[in-house]
Amino acid sequence: MRLTFSGAAHEVTGSCHYLEACGHKIFIDYGMEQGEDFFENQPVAAAAAEVDYVFLTHAHIDHSGLLPLLYAEGFRGTVFATNATKQLCGIMLRDSAHIQEFEAEWKNRKGRRAGKPEVMPTYTMEDAEGVLEHFAGCDYNKIIDVCPGIRIRFTDVGHLLGSSCIEIWISENGLQKKIVFSGDVGNTDQPLIKDPSTVEEADYVVIESTYGDRSHGQTRPDYVAELSRIIQETFDRGGNVVIPSFAVGRTQEMLYFIRQIKAENRIKGHDNFEVYVDSPLAIEATTIFNQNIYECFDEEAMALVKQGINPITFPGLKTSVSSEESKAINFDSRPKVILSASGMCEAGRIRHHLKHNLWRPECTVLFVGYQANGTLGRALVEGAQEVKLFGETIEVLAHIEQLAGISGHADKQGLIRWLQGFKKKPERVFVVHGEDAVCDVFTECLRNEYGYDAVAPYSGTSYDLTDNSCVVDAVPVRKSKKAAARKASSVFERLVAAGRRLMVVIQHNEGGANKDLARLADQINNLCDKWDR
Repeated sequence: MRLTFSGAAHEVTGSCHYLEACGHKIFIDYGMEQGEDFFENQPVAAAAAEVDYVFLTHAHIDHSGLLPLLYAEGFRGTVFATNATKQLCGIMLRDSAHIQEFEAEWKNRKGRRAGKPEVMPTYTMEDAEGVLEHFAGCDYNKIIDVCPGIRIRFTDVGHLLGSSCIEIWISENGLQKKIVFSGDVGNTDQPLIKDPSTVEEADYVVIESTYGDRSHGQTRPDYVAELSRIIQETFDRGGNVVIPSFAVGRTQEMLYFIRQIKAENRIKGHDNFEVYVDSPLAIEATTIFNQNIYECFDEEAMALVKQGINPITFPGLKTSVSSEESKAINFDSRPKVILSASGMCEAGRIRHHLKHNLWRPECTVLFVGYQANGTLGRALVEGAQEVKLFGETIEVLAHIEQLAGISGHADKQGLIRWLQGFKKKPERVFVVHGEDAVCDVFTECLRNEYGYDAVAPYSGTSYDLTDNSCVVDAVPVRKSKKAAARKASSVFERLVAAGRRLMVVIQHNEGGANKDLARLADQINNLCDKWDR
């Protein structure tokens, strides 16, 4: 009865935990890393063909995205997931495979001209199709006998359609233990989906910590009012509102808000404005949302359904499936809202829309989700003045905005509330799925303020669950210094750019007459010149 931590240990993406129990080898999630990570994931001591089961918390790619690779390497076991997660993975893993194949083909076209060796995709469409044949859909709140000695139950945690924490009961050699994996705990009062449910008992808990060091705010922001303001101001300038949005979950939430904005006629002077969902994946995901209304929607959404109102459909909603339809959006000069994936701007059609809109000062790029380290989205949020898209340098002149507080993840207090749902403190709490410093901060908080026996394991750490002992206490293995140096350089370049902007403000506003401020401007200018040299 042994648990080993592999992915998303002191990092946010690439979730993967390895459980050995009752003679079986089990993965809890098998996700893809997104953005730049700082630690090497240590391999687990199991070949893919030896893995019997995967228990999947939800469909997001950082939790499910490497399942086709596992299949390609020999996995032929069963993937247990909720029914909605199974449906969403049916489109998301195929989409991911398409991206892997497309990017490999693109690199090979360039590589051939330079005499470079062929690049193979991480996995293929055939691999995605193969692993999907091994999914077993499960109902919420139903105990499932997986095999002798192991039972599981999926409980809704309100992060995404179909998302769940997973309760695992293990009976081995006369000993019984229960471990609960939180998956991604959802924020409260999200549109469409239910608030997180809690679990009452566990010997061990593995909990995420994405926002374990911060609060979303005491009161829920008025997202409809803020989104209305951004749309109104942008349209009045004659620009587009471009929203990089996760195709599954966040896109449907944005449609929910925009339906309300339109129903209440909040945008003045731009009647019947159009909203484009430019993502085949998002369009398919929206269909799946509509198919799971009665199992997954919350009371507010169901109240609309009972009135005959679809919560995520409205006049002026346009969908773009073909590449020709996608390209045509940017040849329409009328102000519009464009929702496109990926949410972190790392791939997909959103990059084309950024290329056409980032350099236009009348436009707005609105971020509505978490931006991981090393992603284009993170760079834009942190103030990048120019970015490279399709080999072309694009100056960032558009307004860059964020919907403050909007998140599919619980904040620090939300995570603690979920953990306090257990009637008795677990023997140990394992903190995962957070940036390096956040994992440590949240762990210390749980220990010192709430009295939990909490640890934040690094990849490769193993615990014997029979006696709560650490078998392998792994040390962090950092990735190459070159990657870290590139990251530091990128951040410093953005700081320099921000310094130059501050200098201009100081010199051209009333404060410019102040000698101390003028001296500060000169110091900023000298530092920037030294960096440029």
